[in-house]
Amino acid sequence: MPVDISLNVNGKAVSAQVEDRTLLVELLRENLRLTGTHVGCDTSQCGACVVHVDGRSVKACTMLARQAQGAAVTTIEGLAEDGKLHPMQEAFRENHGLQCGFCTPGMVMSALDLVARNPDPSGAEVREWLEGNLCRCTGYHNIVKSILAGANAMRGGS
Repeated sequence: MPVDISLNVNGKAVSAQVEDRTLLVELLRENLRLTGTHVGCDTSQCGACVVHVDGRSVKACTMLARQAQGAAVTTIEGLAEDGKLHPMQEAFRENHGLQCGFCTPGMVMSALDLVARNPDPSGAEVREWLEGNLCRCTGYHNIVKSILAGANAMRGGS
């Protein structure tokens, strides 16, 4: 049975009618055409679908769209401002924290939640935080390096 929902996505008010069983990732990708949020496994194992819901990282393949009623949702598309990459995105680019790029949006969104909770994480803390995000290309070394650099930039470092 269709339900009407209203939420804020990347700073914009959005209303949609979705089936009761529609996942948040489906709403974002199919209804709103925000395809930066990727679907990798459909079982919450890979983290490619991570977005922020009210400031916290959530795997969008495990949340029903109707559960986001009234929430503020941020996707990877909502990070850049005025055509300028967010410092975490820029750090991934500068430090080669991506290869194929499939996992990158989820990694960036997870990293931002970590840095919001701990502005100066250690490499070990970053690795522990990323246990729910899978990358099959990079071996994580440059991803961790990117997150540490992004956290430093967000703290005002160079």
